[in-house]
Amino acid sequence: MNLRWIPALIFGFLGVAVLAGLGVWQIERLAWKDAVIARIETRIAAEPGPLPAAPEAGRDRYRPVRIEGRFGEGALRVLVSRKLFGAGYRLISPFDAGGRIVLVDRGFVPVADPVPPPPAGEVTISGNLHWPDDRNSATPENDVGGNIWYARDIPDMAGALGTEPVLVIVRQMSPSEQGVTPLPVDTAAIPNDHLEYAITWFALAAVWAAMTGYFIWRGRTPRKGTG
Repeated sequence: MNLRWIPALIFGFLGVAVLAGLGVWQIERLAWKDAVIARIETRIAAEPGPLPAAPEAGRDRYRPVRIEGRFGEGALRVLVSRKLFGAGYRLISPFDAGGRIVLVDRGFVPVADPVPPPPAGEVTISGNLHWPDDRNSATPENDVGGNIWYARDIPDMAGALGTEPVLVIVRQMSPSEQGVTPLPVDTAAIPNDHLEYAITWFALAAVWAAMTGYFIWRGRTPRKGTG
């Protein structure tokens, strides 16, 4: 082998090794994320228990709970969009669960439909505690006066409705509520793009290897009119 190709081979090998290593790392991250999501799904679907005395996001996120009591007056409208259904609102109402007043995410109504009042009388709710991360740099400020919220900002909602800063998202309600579709907690919003990243890194490694081979081949091939 001509010694002048050694630097090109080293450079090509190092590039392929780095890019392939990043691909392997993303595969490892994919396995880790799949395990995390599986644990969350198991927690979401567990048997519901009583509302904790002092819920905390780090400890109680996704905790299944069962509460009984009565809805209070009012409903905050959180603007959302659902595939196949279009724009609508999540309805957040106060709920008196045996002397503790918490927020309850009742579910979805289309934007063109009137907001129905919550069920009257005693209600049993099975759902999950959640601290949604709806807000990002592009999220508008909530129109509190117009009752159009763009993110479920729990402290602000609790202040508006006079509740604890605790949100229960309905999974099942008895009696069921007509005209409102529950949007239970799930893992669909948890990003898991590691497979796509891995494919990208492996593809770049292949391109790097091909370019290195082509560069060396071109350098070894005599040009017309020479030799």
